[in-house]
Amino acid sequence: MDPLWLAGSIFLLTYALIVSEKIHRTISALLGGLAMILFVLPQEQAFHSIDWNVIFLLAGMMIIANVLKETGVFQWIALKAVRLGKGDPFQVLILLSLITAVSSALLDNVTTVILIAPVTLFVASTLRVSPIPFLIAEILASNIGGMATLIGDPPNILIGSAAGIDFVTFLVNMGPISLIILLAFLVLARFLFKKELTVQDKSSIDIAGLDTSSLITDPVLLRKSLIITTGVIVGFLLHSALHLEPATIALTGATLLMLWSKTDPHHALRDIEWTTLFFFFGLFITVEAVVEVGLIEIIADAALRLTGGDMTLTSMLLIWFSAFASGIVDNIPYTATMIPIVENLTQAMPGKTLWWSLALGADLGGNLTLVGAAANVVVASLAEKSGHPISFGRFLKYGVITTVMSLIIASGYVWLVYL
Repeated sequence: MDPLWLAGSIFLLTYALIVSEKIHRTISALLGGLAMILFVLPQEQAFHSIDWNVIFLLAGMMIIANVLKETGVFQWIALKAVRLGKGDPFQVLILLSLITAVSSALLDNVTTVILIAPVTLFVASTLRVSPIPFLIAEILASNIGGMATLIGDPPNILIGSAAGIDFVTFLVNMGPISLIILLAFLVLARFLFKKELTVQDKSSIDIAGLDTSSLITDPVLLRKSLIITTGVIVGFLLHSALHLEPATIALTGATLLMLWSKTDPHHALRDIEWTTLFFFFGLFITVEAVVEVGLIEIIADAALRLTGGDMTLTSMLLIWFSAFASGIVDNIPYTATMIPIVENLTQAMPGKTLWWSLALGADLGGNLTLVGAAANVVVASLAEKSGHPISFGRFLKYGVITTVMSLIIASGYVWLVYL
């Protein structure tokens, strides 16, 4: 069979398996990658295509977040939010959404929701309301906040690595629009969630009696973790001047934290999201194969013909198409697939505008459906285990409204700032 058709068929079958969820997406990606090695790519080229900067950056930040989790700081923040919100569920939802958005920018949105979701279940129980509105709001806020920084959302890591965009440049360009959309979302949240957060008897909730003093279980470990985390964030800001990749900085921080805190590496490494990392392994190999056979170049040429090489049309097409495609497929595999296409497009339309368009579309598209981003799937899984399943249709009701609002703002931002 023609390598082009063979690679394309394996690629489509891999995507179909990922979207259908009949098989776990990590297994689907690995099957696709292995099939490419067996029938399309030499093994050496396949393994060389894995972006280790992405893998080690995620692994390092996961280790740091897992150590932070042991201190109880996230539970402390959550109960502080209940107190600050004076027991009003909507005010608490806004505060938790803000915490999630900021944390997603500083850590990454997958790690953040893993830490925040269980705490949210406890908060909702305390307030005697359904946790589902809180969890949905946090998913939406995590994807909006996560797009602000290079490490906030997995698609950003992929784009930054491919386009040679450093942490500061990414923050300067994506931070302002992330903040604007977040503020718009908080206003929209009143109309989306207010009616679902009615407490029948507020007097029965003992806000003053919520004891936060005992939640910080290890103050010494917390202090060490915050020092290291601050150092890592500073390292990200200065990584160009230091001539170090973000992955090196994250791994250095994780290693120093384990050494300083005397954390058992078996324990720290056990809690890494290995399924996510192996998903990337399979995905990088699968995408490399379709690039190698020329399929990506064909798609890029078609896109150029469709827009006539016009930067404005191409940017707008990239934002909106990326958003809706990401909502259907999951923004990680979509972004990995689009990167070589954008690389081809930038040869005819140089500059970073198309990269920002891809980042905005992919990140915001993660809010469209329950399978649009890894963070969504993680929260849905935790909610289901707690006896509060989030249905695809229920999430879609909020996701579509939020995504369309966000895309309108993002399109205006790109047009005003870059075009």
